[in-house]
Amino acid sequence: MITKRISTNRGATKIGWLESYHSFSFNQYYDPNWIHFGPLRVLNDDKVAAGSGFPEHPHNDAEVITYVLSGELEHRDSSGGSGVIAPSQVQRMTTGSGVTHSEFNHSKINPVHLIQVWFLPNQRGLKPSYDQINFTKDARINKLLTIASGNKNDGGLFFNQDAKIFASCLEKNNSLNISLPEKKKMYCYLIEGEVNINEEKYFTGDAAIIINEKSFIINSNSESEIILFEVEG
Repeated sequence: MITKRISTNRGATKIGWLESYHSFSFNQYYDPNWIHFGPLRVLNDDKVAAGSGFPEHPHNDAEVITYVLSGELEHRDSSGGSGVIAPSQVQRMTTGSGVTHSEFNHSKINPVHLIQVWFLPNQRGLKPSYDQINFTKDARINKLLTIASGNKNDGGLFFNQDAKIFASCLEKNNSLNISLPEKKKMYCYLIEGEVNINEEKYFTGDAAIIINEKSFIINSNSESEIILFEVEG
């Protein structure tokens, strides 16, 4: 079964320096139907204005994964993790037993567009840690790239949960035929563009929830970027 979720079904936070769309209950947005998708607890599509960012704040027992689409975001945390995340880079922060961190856009003119997700970890109280990995854009063009996984053999950024995150940049009139392993389900989020998923049309910010399907096809009607989350189903 494939269920379409339109972009206007998301929550939103819009303040002077931040425009954020929430796929799951977050901040002031609460929807009992959209608390989580398996261990995927947060999926935020954020735009941070130039010269702005998130001041230091605490987290615990979450695998926080940040995927930058445009611009650059500086990260600092109390575990000693630090770095600047740029397009085609993915960062993971294991908050575990507790960590504070900040994220800031130092550009004077350019906003940062990013996807940030939080997964519940497979074990509580882990030692906080930080990691970052680079990918080329070519690795995602018209193909599905594993950018993060709970399996160290998959080649993506490792995080502490039995789940996978995939990304793809589709040129116009290209397609992906995606297979789902048994007992898995998938949340497919269209970051930008226009696609058909099994003949139904999707636009920027829409999502497809894929459950009890062996495979599905994504056809691009324009240049499009997608991110997909595979979890236990």
